[in-house]
Amino acid sequence: MIHARAVAVAADHPAFAGHFPGRPILPGVVLLGWAVDTLGEALGGPLPKCEIASAKFLRPVGPGAKLSIRLAGEPRGPWRFDILDGTATVATGSLRTAST
Repeated sequence: MIHARAVAVAADHPAFAGHFPGRPILPGVVLLGWAVDTLGEALGGPLPKCEIASAKFLRPVGPGAKLSIRLAGEPRGPWRFDILDGTATVATGSLRTAST
């Protein structure tokens, strides 16, 4: 099963406040949250529990980025995620649900 979701990073996203003055960078935890939310969408609803088995952040994400979150896996997992800004991968990793 493959699932994808587009996310536009708002220039005024609250996570940019203080992270970092003069050069705003979206915290990795926001990217991970979107990956988990996307997995919930793929499986039909919010996840009661999800484990981030691995995560690697490859490039910073700034205001105005247009991201694509892609998941690949089977309903019972594990799930691989890739987050791209255009053709550049900004984060990658794997997720497991409570049942995997």
